[in-house]
Amino acid sequence: MSDGDNPPTSTSATRGTFALYDLRVTVERIEGRSVCGLEVGDSFELTESSRLRIPEGRHFCLYALQAVIPLLTAKQRHLDPDDWMELDTLIACPDPEERLIMRVERIGSRQLRTDDLT
Repeated sequence: MSDGDNPPTSTSATRGTFALYDLRVTVERIEGRSVCGLEVGDSFELTESSRLRIPEGRHFCLYALQAVIPLLTAKQRHLDPDDWMELDTLIACPDPEERLIMRVERIGSRQLRTDDLT
């Protein structure tokens, strides 16, 4: 195999920066009975690509968190205006008795260096 057959590898000289949104996930409403202790207005923030911040003295239900986590990486990125991930902001907790609805919102944008992340 010649060198021409191998894909180019990235080096720090060829990598740059990219933008990601910081996000806030807020409990918007609870249509059933809250058994996890969350209340309307409870929230957490995802910043700097991977830092999860919950306000001091508060918590966030693990099951509600697991429902929203798979969608956050897409919401951190600039998307086509017609992409459903760009348009949808509400996510439901999987507990059918709670019917807890969370809103994902972009709260800022930051430039990150590719070489600072994996």
